[in-house]
Amino acid sequence: MNEAPLSAVAAATALNPVLVEVTRGTVVESRHRGSIAVVDAAGRVLHQAGDVAQAVYPRSAIKPLQALLLVESGAADRFGLGDKELALACASHRGESVHTEAVAAWLGRVGLSPGDLECGAHLPYDPKTMEALLRADGQATTLHNNCSGKHSGFVTTALHMGLPLKGYIRPEHPLQQKLYQTIEEMGGESLADTGRGADGCGIPVFGVPLRALARAFARLDDTTGLAPERAAAAARILKAMAAEPVMVSGHGNFVTRVMEVAGDTVRLKSGAEGVYCALLVGRGIGITVKIDDGTGRAAEVAMAAALQRLGAFSPAQEAALSAFLEVPIRNVAGRDVGVVRSAGQPF
Repeated sequence: MNEAPLSAVAAATALNPVLVEVTRGTVVESRHRGSIAVVDAAGRVLHQAGDVAQAVYPRSAIKPLQALLLVESGAADRFGLGDKELALACASHRGESVHTEAVAAWLGRVGLSPGDLECGAHLPYDPKTMEALLRADGQATTLHNNCSGKHSGFVTTALHMGLPLKGYIRPEHPLQQKLYQTIEEMGGESLADTGRGADGCGIPVFGVPLRALARAFARLDDTTGLAPERAAAAARILKAMAAEPVMVSGHGNFVTRVMEVAGDTVRLKSGAEGVYCALLVGRGIGITVKIDDGTGRAAEVAMAAALQRLGAFSPAQEAALSAFLEVPIRNVAGRDVGVVRSAGQPF
């Protein structure tokens, strides 16, 4: 595996533009550099900011692409999975009861249990749910893991395909090999020398050029050239995300609100370390954002600005999402003291 020296990586990212700035009073206190790729299904880069050839770890933003195998393999039909389960397969959820109960029911339906998930356990990300669990002296389980829906999709697919359940997160497992092949096919670029690692939930991660990741999302909508099974799977995944946005993320956050407000035309998925992916439905356009310093707050604002720039929102939708286009910073007393905002036209 070829890896660039750290000095070369630093030099490359220094060339990326400032996409987001953070103010406090009259001063810009922080600045976040990054890159944006806007790509169609044919692989044409329509707009860009910064280096869109750089390979990044997509992290959880890749989940809608990973969910394709759950559907195209026939597993979703065999076990009668609907929009709720398919949305959970794409989810980075907050561990709310609506999520954990649905995942538990899904596993029970296919004859499995939370113990079959190899994602590990962590406290719920939803503050109220976490507080309630701690007050009750409860223990976090794999159901609370924000990736439990994705892992349920993995074990369901493995069960259907007759693959071993144990060790399904290992890079050499046939399931992970098939998922890797899917991403490479959808993005249209070789990933053989783009870097390898392990995600927070234990599955393999591999570098994907930002432009290839955007193209892969575009092809979920413009399915020209895809096999019929994959095209049908893409349509079902997009339908499920729009039908069940709370399952994809949780109540009230950026991902959920965008799809609640503009779900007819926008699909959105967050990832760790400042990665976001989006799709303009009906236009076959994929968008990816990577913030160099990995800050999630900057990635949200950069993606919101990109969607706004591309005309993704009607005036009414833009008004409904205004709190995410320029995010207020409040002090402990609840007073507005600054904002997180786009540093200008994103491209």
